[in-house]
This record gives sequence, structure tokens and C-alpha cells, in this order.
Amino acid sequence: MNKIFPVYLRVPVIFFSVFMAMEYFIDSGDRPAFLKYPMISVFLAVFLFLLIAIEIVVSAIDNVTYHLLTDEQRKQLEEAESISITETKTYLKIKKWFVKSRPIEEEGQLLLDHDYDGIKELDNDLPPWWTKLFYACILFGFVYMAKYHLFGEPDQTQEFEIEMAEAKIAVEEYKKTAKDLIDFETVTLLTEAEDMASGKKVFETNCIACHRPDGGGSIGPNLTDENWILGGGIKNVFHTITEGGRDGKGMVAWKGTLKPSEIQQVASYVLSLKGTDPKDAKPAEGDIWVDESAPKTETPKTEEAKVVAQN
Repeated sequence: MNKIFPVYLRVPVIFFSVFMAMEYFIDSGDRPAFLKYPMISVFLAVFLFLLIAIEIVVSAIDNVTYHLLTDEQRKQLEEAESISITETKTYLKIKKWFVKSRPIEEEGQLLLDHDYDGIKELDNDLPPWWTKLFYACILFGFVYMAKYHLFGEPDQTQEFEIEMAEAKIAVEEYKKTAKDLIDFETVTLLTEAEDMASGKKVFETNCIACHRPDGGGSIGPNLTDENWILGGGIKNVFHTITEGGRDGKGMVAWKGTLKPSEIQQVASYVLSLKGTDPKDAKPAEGDIWVDESAPKTETPKTEEAKVVAQN
């Protein structure tokens, strides 16, 4: 082992292997782990010290052991160490597994009777690793055919489609709980007291300069009546706050300042101001907005007409 990996190679290889493994498995962002976490640097320093100490101790033990050997044992040790790596039993076993072909010096014994214009054919053996791999591929082919063509297991295309469908469902489920992934299509009206309090805080921080603290309107329109310039309801109000009002004279877009969850909260709070009738409110602007998607309730006259029709 010392001949294959001498100490000046063994210590750096082991140290940098551990170092790279720690850098790979420890998430340190855009900085190296040993710089971001001082304990990593301490560990690496101690580890390098122990590696060097172990090599020194092992070398000292080998030296002491060598001096305790008899002359005959020393001679045997020197003979064993004089054998080159290519002559060791381990190397020969590995070579035999990879190379079984006979050497070029013996090719005369391998020539076949086939002769094509002076070109002759050798009958040499294939490397054992090649033949074993070939048989393994044949076995794999039978298993693959049985699994996907006889027993109907999903192939790669079907697995991809299944995983994509599962991922799409997971994304949709995640969007339901991820507040800042809501948009104009998925926003819903909030009614919880905590959300109303948060929406009121956002309103008082950003909106009272144009709409007054009570929502009665100043530079901006009155938010407490039933009239809307760009449409009422949570979806329209969310879209107006996000993208801004009318070009040139409307409200600026708040999507670069507020998070979608904050816009949802403040839009819900704005809708809660309807009917509060503040003092000296600005006259109504726009049109009365009616939610077409809301379930329609029958008026008393309609119900009376039905009774008359039945009678």
C-alpha cells in the first residue's frame, strides 16, 4: 500500500476528499462552508493534524518493528518490498479479470486457416469484463422486456406524465396556502379580524394621503359608497391596487411596494368601509357596481307572483 499510495499522496488525498465532501453536503450559500462556519475550519485543522500524527506514529511503529526482526525476517521483508506492483498477486488477479487475451508473441498459435488476400484472422479471447457485461446486458434486456412489455409497467414517458400531473396538483395545493402567490384570479375576500387589522395598518400607512383615514376620499375617490370607477369586489379592487388606476390620473401600481398578501388584506379592508358614511365624504364617482357572480335573491314581488301563478 505504501508503494501504491506514498504518504505525500495519501495525506492530501484523504484530507481533500473530506474537505470536498463537507463543502458538498453542507449548505453554506454563496460562501465556502469553512469560511461561513468557523467550526468547520477548526474540524479540518484538527483532522489534518490527526492524519499527520497517525502517519508519524505508524512510521515509528514500522521502524521499531523492523529493528526487532531477525536477519532472516528482514531478508524476507526486503524481498517482498522489492517485488514491483505489476508482479503482486492482487495486481495479477485484477489483470486476469480484465485481460485474458494471449500476448502478441503467441499470435502464431492463434492464427486460423482463414486467409483473405494475405489478411489472416486471430482466434483470441475477448476480455472477461466484456463478455460478463455482454451477458449482463442480455439478462437486463429480458427483465426490461418482461417488466414493460408483458406486465405493463409505466415506461419513461408515462412516468414523466404521471410525475408532472402529481407536481401540478402539488403546486396548486401549495398555492392555496402560499399567501404571496395569489393573483387576480385566485384572490378571495378576507374577513378575519387579524387580516382586517393588518389591512387597516397598510391603508393608514399608504392610502390615507389620497383617500383620508376614514376612506371618504380626497385626491382619490370615496371608498365608502357603492360606486366604483374600475369595478368593485375583491378581484377588481385587488387588480386596481396591484396594477394601478387610470393612466395619467389614477392611482400608482403598488405591486412593487406591497406583497400580494398585503394587497389582499388592504383590498378586503377597503371593501369593509362600504356604508360607513363618513362626514364630508367626497361625492360618488363611477358607476354602481353589482357582483354578477353573486347568487341572486328573489324579491317579495317575485315570490308573490309565483304564489299567484300556482293558485
